[in-house]
Amino acid sequence: MTANPTALPLTQRPAWQALQAHYRQIQALHLRRLFADDPLRGERFVIDAVGIYLDYSKNRATDDTLRLLLRLADECGLQGRIEAMFNGDTINVTERRAALHTALRAPKGEKIMLDGVDVVADVHAVLERMAVFSGQVRSGQWLGYTGKPVRNIVNIGIGGSDLGPVMAYEALRHYSRRDLRFRFVSNVDSTDFVEATYDLDPEETLFIICSKTFTTLETLTNAHAARDWCLHKFGDAQAVCRHFVAVSTNAEEVSKFGINTDNMFGFWDWDGGRYSMDSAIGLSTMIAIGADNFRAMLEGFRAMDEHFRTAPFERNMPVIMGLLKLWYNNFFAAQSVGVFPYCQYLKRFPAYLQQLTMESNGKHITLDGSCVDYQTASVYWGEPGTNGQHSFFQLLHQGTRLIPCDFIGFCESLNPLGEQHALLMANLFAQTEALAFGKTDLEVKADGVADWLAPHRSFEGNRPSNTLLLEQLTPESLGKLVALYEHSVFTQGVIWNIDSFDQWGVELGKVLARKTAAELNSADEPELGHDSSTNALIRRYRRYKSGG
Repeated sequence: MTANPTALPLTQRPAWQALQAHYRQIQALHLRRLFADDPLRGERFVIDAVGIYLDYSKNRATDDTLRLLLRLADECGLQGRIEAMFNGDTINVTERRAALHTALRAPKGEKIMLDGVDVVADVHAVLERMAVFSGQVRSGQWLGYTGKPVRNIVNIGIGGSDLGPVMAYEALRHYSRRDLRFRFVSNVDSTDFVEATYDLDPEETLFIICSKTFTTLETLTNAHAARDWCLHKFGDAQAVCRHFVAVSTNAEEVSKFGINTDNMFGFWDWDGGRYSMDSAIGLSTMIAIGADNFRAMLEGFRAMDEHFRTAPFERNMPVIMGLLKLWYNNFFAAQSVGVFPYCQYLKRFPAYLQQLTMESNGKHITLDGSCVDYQTASVYWGEPGTNGQHSFFQLLHQGTRLIPCDFIGFCESLNPLGEQHALLMANLFAQTEALAFGKTDLEVKADGVADWLAPHRSFEGNRPSNTLLLEQLTPESLGKLVALYEHSVFTQGVIWNIDSFDQWGVELGKVLARKTAAELNSADEPELGHDSSTNALIRRYRRYKSGG
């Protein structure tokens, strides 16, 4: 009787073992050979869907590679897991929750029932309240305590409650109201708050406090600093109601802080922080770009959701990207992924992806509680082009590490200036070509380079990359890009059989920090029970603070 592949541990599945054998056969195969043997490769290894053109031809993969990766996805039950996510099943097993962020962009009138509640109706009710409030701020109708309209909006959050809003604001700055100023505070380092508010007038400043539980230590520390900053100016706690709103589910704590719960915008436990930029967490985004543009962004998310849910896997952009990332991680032992948007507006996009990918899949325990015997999430990093070309691209081209890369570009600039956009895109295309094909020692010598210098001027090539090409950066295209990476991350998590929606790894340090903070601030010498290093560091800090 043949074993059921889905019941086997990952590394014992037939497709995984076939991939291992296949890797040994093609690991030395060069992209120069792949393109020479298949002149149409650059036209075949592409997906053109929902306004994104993905060229994955410059990957060290053959038709057999893709066939085996797709077989692995089938053996791991990816299609069923996709349906389970969209249906609101409890796929976040350790927190016993659905992971229903796709409901945040479901069209009005669609029904998704969870525990007897139509979550789509709830989502649109919050979106409508956000639209009304953002319209009041943008029109100058929302007045501060002294009757002045708000001109400054400060978002206070951390993790997804900061990285999503700040990334979206920077990405869509072209569409934002330029007579409003937006600042973002996340770090508990007081410098972050002080610098963000340094040139602001409290009479014209609105704070958006983003914390689902309204107990997040870093966020509430900064929120109380903001409250003190305002009260120092106004001297009346009633001012808090005009200068603070909350994105939270904890009405009691919000009210205790002094915020009118009529100005509390809710979200749900099935929506994890790193998947929440299109929820009420995006209130600052909606104020910046307006409700219509925010809805266009949601339409972009929705288009990619439907593509992921319905497209055959061989033409499914998130699936192919996710499987290729797994190919390099688990078989080539690549430890990191570079993401290079050739668009200055996307300067915070790599940082956003760091949380999305590394917090989602940085796990070593499977859904059934077993330790993995394979690598999971890679380290994600990157900077906008062309800046990176003059810093770390040296390592990409001639270093000893294999680093798969994603290049993101737009055919049309939002700020055309002479021939600069053509030069920008020329650099993008040239970098992927150089990474793939390099320049041999013989080719360098043929250019007249001396024999002794030729090894230094040679490029090995065979460095893989994807190119994502879009028409223009718009709210809709941003939504598509974010959803693309969300679903690519989920694809990898399904194959690795891990929970992509919990984040217990962030908790231990926070728990220990509360205890340590009390020891650092204690008036009396505390009895320390840490390791010798931590104890010595605490004592040294206390001596310094006491002047000893």
